[in-house]
Amino acid sequence: MSSVPAAKFFVNRGIVSSRVDLLNLLRPLEKQTVAYRYFRGHELVSHGLGWVEKIVANEPETSTFFTPLSICLNVDSFEHLEFETRPDQLLSYRLVQGDEAIVIEFAAGGTPAADPSIEPRQLEFDASGYVQMELLGPDDTGDEQGSLS
Repeated sequence: MSSVPAAKFFVNRGIVSSRVDLLNLLRPLEKQTVAYRYFRGHELVSHGLGWVEKIVANEPETSTFFTPLSICLNVDSFEHLEFETRPDQLLSYRLVQGDEAIVIEFAAGGTPAADPSIEPRQLEFDASGYVQMELLGPDDTGDEQGSLS
């Protein structure tokens, strides 16, 4: 009988605090578009879509940041990671530090699957108050007929 404890194992969900486990679980998000939601307590503070540029560990000079252009995750910025498998077989990640949390979900095709309130929408433009005009150049006579040489 071995006195060395067996490594933990998880199936579809779990809570991990090991730096190596966090790094391994987050690695599939690298170079992917994700939806993120930032919570302070139970209050949603911010949300968006972004591109995961890099995921690092053991780099105290590297900050974790979320922007629509770039996301950098330093696993040392968080106490633990909670993960679970969604019905569409993709993972939902919850990175926790104190009473703050970032929920990250893979956004296939650039649209978040779990929260329809943050889905991108087509911008609407009301053109009813505008008139379209066509301006003719100095050589244009307005005559639609052309000459063939």
